[in-house]
Amino acid sequence: MRITVLGACGAWPEVGRACSGYLVEHAGFRVVMDLGYATLPRLLEYVEPRRVDAVLISHGHPDHCADLNPLLRARALSSPAAPPLPVYALSGVLDAVLALDEPHVLADACALHPLTGGDHVELGPFTVRTVRLPHFVANVGFRLSAGGSVVAYTGDTGPSPAVVELAHRADVLLAEATFVDHVPDSEAGFLTSAVQAGQQATAAGARQLVLTHLWPGTDPEAARRAAEDTFPGDVRVARGGLVLDPAG
Repeated sequence: MRITVLGACGAWPEVGRACSGYLVEHAGFRVVMDLGYATLPRLLEYVEPRRVDAVLISHGHPDHCADLNPLLRARALSSPAAPPLPVYALSGVLDAVLALDEPHVLADACALHPLTGGDHVELGPFTVRTVRLPHFVANVGFRLSAGGSVVAYTGDTGPSPAVVELAHRADVLLAEATFVDHVPDSEAGFLTSAVQAGQQATAAGARQLVLTHLWPGTDPEAARRAAEDTFPGDVRVARGGLVLDPAG
């Protein structure tokens, strides 16, 4: 399994960067987890639009799903048009993105598969498990298994025992860490700090922790050091172009 970070900015993309998006590949099958602002141009550096096999969307905030629209456009408006793209998301969370175009433009571009949380889905060589996690809007984390490796991705979430369950003995925990060491009271319970991400990775027995969704302007080294205080394993900070090998 190979994971390529397309973008990792929280809220909005900083200059030259993109929001949340991750290309996961195994045995020639390509899954994209989240497609936030500015991720499509990064995705196109690695794969043609018609070669994406499935998309997983954690929740409906646009920094996680806005670029689903241009990906579907690229597939629908090419000649010949690509087949419908399997897209997995909680019911209703993509209504706004899918309504950006006139209905006929993307009518045959997307095969939407509603999730409920607690799902088990087989996608090519991948087994995908979903877990509902606490956020301002409905959100699911994803646990992908293939080739003996496991990657867990939180989407956006507050601290929760469900994160520990999701990441149990995962090779890579790709964890939202919007803040370094303190989550403001107004965000507590719905977003996570790097310190908390480290604590949850330790409780889960994860092998590697990769921090993502840092608030724009956050010092990535400060976030990494904060997580290292609570997690004894390997800590990295996600950035566009970073390639992760869970088996390594």
